[in-house]
Amino acid sequence: MEVIRKAQLAKEVLSQWQNLESSRKNQVLNRMADLLLANTDDILQANAQDVLAAKDRGISTALLDRLTLTATRVQDMAAGLKDVALLPDPVGQVISGTVRPNGLRIENIRVPLGLVAMIYEARPNVTADAAGLCLKAGNGVILRGGSEAINSNKQIVSLLRQALEEESLSPEILQIIEDTSREQVQKLLRLNEYIDVIIPRGGAGLIKTVIENATVPVIQTGEGVCHIFIDESANHQMTLDIVDNAKTQRPGVCNAVETLLVHQKIAPEILPLLKERLQTKGVKLIGCEQTKGIVPDVELASEQDWSTEYLDLILAVKVVNSLDEAIKHINYYGTQHSEAILTESYTNAQRFLKEVDAAAVYVNASTRFTDGSQFGLGAEIGISTQKLHARGPMGLVELTTNKFIVYGNGHSRG
Repeated sequence: MEVIRKAQLAKEVLSQWQNLESSRKNQVLNRMADLLLANTDDILQANAQDVLAAKDRGISTALLDRLTLTATRVQDMAAGLKDVALLPDPVGQVISGTVRPNGLRIENIRVPLGLVAMIYEARPNVTADAAGLCLKAGNGVILRGGSEAINSNKQIVSLLRQALEEESLSPEILQIIEDTSREQVQKLLRLNEYIDVIIPRGGAGLIKTVIENATVPVIQTGEGVCHIFIDESANHQMTLDIVDNAKTQRPGVCNAVETLLVHQKIAPEILPLLKERLQTKGVKLIGCEQTKGIVPDVELASEQDWSTEYLDLILAVKVVNSLDEAIKHINYYGTQHSEAILTESYTNAQRFLKEVDAAAVYVNASTRFTDGSQFGLGAEIGISTQKLHARGPMGLVELTTNKFIVYGNGHSRG
């Protein structure tokens, strides 16, 4: 079976890669970036095949945007690899150190996770991001992208592996599963003898499948039912600009806002303005009965809408009576991804920051900033919505674990 064979090949060369100096890893990443740029036309040609097939299958506009590569997006992929090369290498960093009363010297250091399997959908740029981050952190990586992006992913990985060969390193440290059948995925999820961790990145269905079927440890990157709460003191112009950005800049990504909560005192003023602003961008509003009472031509929301990640130009709107109700709604329906409050009240802002349970919580800023590059981590491998072993944008540090190093001098425990 392909997945077993490729996992074996990656595992065989893992120790060689883990012992590589940072300078050599950086050379590889820079060479990968150069090859992506030099072969942009080949990447776009492969991507065009995927896009055409996706259109024939009737893929949504938002997902089509995720799938589509342009010359600019290839440049961004290459820039991401170069940015990762510039970041400090976490491998070998001393987390803490102490000398015990008996003379034992103990250090806690960062070490690679090992062999990482990445399962993801529809976004070929993830292929380069995941490979670059995993390799810089000293890990081997197995990539299993979605069938809709298979031609793009194969072309990108072939160039990344070429860079490894040109740097006189084994390309087997980086693998792609070309068979996109469910059988291969199910086997991958249970390869405990080879794989150290699995990171899924995609929609709710993919995440659910991985969590329910994996015996290999999973770092969950969850869906983003993200909220913005408009407090009664919120600045009107800031509110219009931030909500517009959070919903329309890229509606098909996990940090786009899906539900708007509006304080009842500001709702009559701000909702008509928001509706007018968002309609020019093609956004469909659905709302609670109070929302419909203020802007009558919106569609009435159902209970299911409050927990839906639309990944589209759709925004659910609910009028709430207080900050307490907003926080309660978010903590019940949210996915612990990214939540924001728009307010001029310091007290309300601080309460929101402390009481909302999410990986990223904002005051007067768009949820679209939850991103590894925006947080200064370089590229990201995903946004973790769980609490173990990482939370929020996952960069290099989150792709390492720890090891205790103990120095003695003939010590025996009495």
